[in-house]
Amino acid sequence: MRYYRIEDDGGDRLAVTTGGDVYDLTAVKPRLETFDDLLRASSITDRSADSIATLLVDDAPTIDDGVLESSIGSPVHAEEVWAAGVTYAISEQAREAESSMPDMYLDVYDSERPEVFFKATPNRTVGPNDTVGIRADSEWDVPEPELGAVLYDGEIVGYTIGNDMSSRSIEGENPLYLPQAKVYDRCCSLGPCVTSADSISDPHALEMWMTIERDGEVMYDESTNTGEMDRTVQELVDYYTRHNAVPETSVLLTGTSLVPSESFTLQEGDVVDIGIDEIGTLTNTVVQV
Repeated sequence: MRYYRIEDDGGDRLAVTTGGDVYDLTAVKPRLETFDDLLRASSITDRSADSIATLLVDDAPTIDDGVLESSIGSPVHAEEVWAAGVTYAISEQAREAESSMPDMYLDVYDSERPEVFFKATPNRTVGPNDTVGIRADSEWDVPEPELGAVLYDGEIVGYTIGNDMSSRSIEGENPLYLPQAKVYDRCCSLGPCVTSADSISDPHALEMWMTIERDGEVMYDESTNTGEMDRTVQELVDYYTRHNAVPETSVLLTGTSLVPSESFTLQEGDVVDIGIDEIGTLTNTVVQV
């Protein structure tokens, strides 16, 4: 099942689809406004989120596709978004190429302990069709498409798409500048939905693609597969939650293997599309912040 957050004048609405029609679950249970609410109900009743949704679908009205496209927001209110780095070979190579201290990234790629770092708070995170940011003090900026694991009380309950916006010029200047390269206004996008963990056949066998358009011209168009990831999603989650006071709902981005060439940098007005099989396509426009 895929879960969407509909932004309504009267508040949020939770919608679900099994691949056909989209159903308004909030119309059946008004207190069920977000995916987070559904996760709490799942925890209280000891039933899966999908089983609760299935009980409500028969009584739920459908939502027009046009409303869904124009009104969806970030599908989950993640109190924290974290990210893992250097989990794909191409990512390790790109970090080496940009860095003044390249050997450290090879050490992380080959190490038992992965790189896991804080990425965003809710006020720094945007949803589908919103604008993502590039820093005004950065000269080299890229989107990073990533499979995001949605966690409830530290357990994987679903998957979404994440765009880990990054300043490669700031990050490459000095590894200690990583927070400024990664954490800033509109630095992260999530969406378009959360696909429940039970609905993902294998998180390590998903096709992923990204296109970047500028003034109608395709500047980048490449694809990959999450099977190229050097670590498992569960391994990354284990390190994120280890000895850490994780919030009730969080998202862990699992790294990227789609990296534009060193000659490319994002510009204001660029449109970034990121797609992952069994989840959908996340679209954002770039703005300078």
